[in-house]
Amino acid sequence: MLRIAVVGATGAVGRECLALLDGGIVPVEQVVPVGSARSAGRDLGRELGLSLPLADLVTLDELDPRDLDVAVFSAGAEISGREAERLASAGVLVVDNSSAFRMRPDVPLAVPQVNPGVLDDRPASGLVANPNCSTIQLVRALHPVHELAGLESVVVATYQAASGGGVRGLRELTEESRAVLDDPRAQGVSGGRFGQPLAFNLVPEIGLQDADGFTHEERKLVREPRKILGLPDLRVSATAVRVPVFDCHSEAVHVALREPVTAAAVEEALAAAPGLRVHRRSHSPSYPMPRSVFARREDRALVHVGRVRVEPEDERALALWVVADNLWVGAALNALQIVELAAKNGWLG
Repeated sequence: MLRIAVVGATGAVGRECLALLDGGIVPVEQVVPVGSARSAGRDLGRELGLSLPLADLVTLDELDPRDLDVAVFSAGAEISGREAERLASAGVLVVDNSSAFRMRPDVPLAVPQVNPGVLDDRPASGLVANPNCSTIQLVRALHPVHELAGLESVVVATYQAASGGGVRGLRELTEESRAVLDDPRAQGVSGGRFGQPLAFNLVPEIGLQDADGFTHEERKLVREPRKILGLPDLRVSATAVRVPVFDCHSEAVHVALREPVTAAAVEEALAAAPGLRVHRRSHSPSYPMPRSVFARREDRALVHVGRVRVEPEDERALALWVVADNLWVGAALNALQIVELAAKNGWLG
């Protein structure tokens, strides 16, 4: 039985962590929600209808590491960079959902279905990094394809939901959509959670652009799969787009392979991967969509792949359509599956 702190418990990912813990994903003795001083006095158990053993909400300053086995951080890179190592040095395993530690050589970047071996032993740093939400669903689709035919290069375009911007992002999309429906000429204002108005719009910029014109999100999609898949020279090109969808990220993925394949062979390899559902052409519909994936709890826990195509002119050129719940598969669920694997391997608790 584990004692777990959820840092950022009142945010979108933190709330999903609490809901998943309530569902019994790992056995817990106590869960400590951690929030800002502004959240003091909130009864998250009552707000979220939870029955798990939930302590009173505390701030990070009030959190006692001696009472913890694990801390799951979902409060942003600034807070993680300031506080995570303090808890790790006190013996707490920190699973961090921010970008603060992902590329550090002494910190595993873990997706349990793809690279479980990085969690065979407890890292000396006491830190495990949760990858970027778009990276997780991408590598879970790419891993069985790589084992089948070898990856040469990847081109991915993401279609990322407003929930990637947290509770504030969801609220902005709701309010902006209502305003446009009331007045189709309404343009909204720039400078919100997504930089530009999102309702009935597409924003091809997620994060700041660097000197070469690539955004922070696109750089993560290039670097993180290389580390997770153990392919440091893999060529990856990414375009990240925010779309007016509330939940679930989608990706159009084009892959160059070392060996020729058939669509049927790729579908079979994908179908054999844990936690992955293939939508075949014989299905109706024959592809996953954000709304249908988000509609059912069991689908929210899976990576969905459809539109599997092999180019007739080049049997080493593959296209995939990948959809997953960014708050579950892309964040809270992956973090807790890391905790689950660590406990299973015997070095936690």
